[in-house]
Amino acid sequence: MSEDHAGPAATLAARVRHLEALLEQRGLIDARELDRSLEAFLARASPANGARVVARAWLDEGFRARLLSDANAALPELGLSMRGGLQEQRLKVVQNTEQQHNVIVCTLCSCYPIALLGPSPTWYKSPAYRSRVVRDPRAVLREFGFELESAVQVNVWDASAETRYMVLPRRPAGTDNLNEQALAALVTRNGLIGVAPA
Repeated sequence: MSEDHAGPAATLAARVRHLEALLEQRGLIDARELDRSLEAFLARASPANGARVVARAWLDEGFRARLLSDANAALPELGLSMRGGLQEQRLKVVQNTEQQHNVIVCTLCSCYPIALLGPSPTWYKSPAYRSRVVRDPRAVLREFGFELESAVQVNVWDASAETRYMVLPRRPAGTDNLNEQALAALVTRNGLIGVAPA
């Protein structure tokens, strides 16, 4: 599957490099400043950001509703955004329930909300995950040690260059007395992708 899209991805990457070179030649951007901006963005990119979003959604029903309705508008309430480059990426947050479980993939490459989940894990980028999770998500979840009840519907969300996804896991039982920081500590990057319960 990845071979089908290597050509367009390579072409796009070459066009971006060419555009950067032109902007540098004309003195419109400084390569060192561009590198510093990218490094600063990646330094702030962490699964802890996504965990904070989830913990707030577990505690604040109003925030959860705003997050599910328009994640890009809700993120600034926590000082976060999906703006990592020239344009803001659209974020769609999908909520796990007793009846439905959500899993994230990018079948074309490895589109992923880096700002909220940190750099993507190697397995997320692998052709095996990208193709198999679409065909047989339950088998993939089992390989992660996560078994769902047969009655639970599994939804697989395919990210793209325009839209990224993040899973809002179900709040673990017995956590009613935990504060936001303690709840955030329970959330894993795999839970934000949907291959773990939280």
